[in-house]
Amino acid sequence: MILRSPLGRARGLGSSRSGSDHYWAQRLTAVALVPLVVWFVASLIVVTGSDLAAVKAWASKPYNSALLLLTLLTGIWHGLLGFQVVIEDYVHGALTKHLSLIFIRLVAAFLAISVSLSTLKLALGG
Repeated sequence: MILRSPLGRARGLGSSRSGSDHYWAQRLTAVALVPLVVWFVASLIVVTGSDLAAVKAWASKPYNSALLLLTLLTGIWHGLLGFQVVIEDYVHGALTKHLSLIFIRLVAAFLAISVSLSTLKLALGG
C-alpha cells in the first residue's frame, strides 16, 4: 500500500526545466555542424595527396585552425548530448546511469582538451 499522494509520487519525475535547454542545444549543434562538416570535407578534399608540410601550412592559417577547432568541439558537444539522451532513456539502474553519465562527460572533456591542444600545436607550427 502506497501512502503518498499522486503529487508526491510524481515529484522528481517530471520536467526539471532543463529538458528544453538540452533539446535546443542539441538542435543548435546539429544545425551548426551542417556547414562546418561541409567545410571540413571540402578541406579534406583540398589537402588530400599533400605532403605533411602543406597540411601544416593549411592548418596554421587562423581561419582554418579556428574552423577546425570549432567543428571538432561542436561535434564533441553534440555527441555528448546525444549519448546523454540515450543513457537517460535506456539505462535504468540509478547507479549505472550516474556512472555512465560521469564517464561520457569525462571522455568528452578529455577529447575536448586533446583536440584543443592538438589544434593549437598545429596552428602554431609545432
